[in-house]
Amino acid sequence: MNTIKITGHVDENHQLKAQVPNNIAIGPVELILLQPAAEEDEAGRAWAAGVAREWSEELSDPREDIYTLQDGEPVDESR
Repeated sequence: MNTIKITGHVDENHQLKAQVPNNIAIGPVELILLQPAAEEDEAGRAWAAGVAREWSEELSDPREDIYTLQDGEPVDESR
């Protein structure tokens, strides 16, 4: 089973409207709806926008990229 994330909208008739990618086959699908509380949704967007605004210079500065793919050690999955 493949999982994709899409954003939809429930209208005043309690019908879900969503656009899915073209590679999704026509036919039945299973849906799991996650509805954030209004205050969580608004607060989350405000927090993300604030972080993006305040850290935009630091995050776009290439001098801050201090780690490379050669850093670190391989994960030992047997532990």
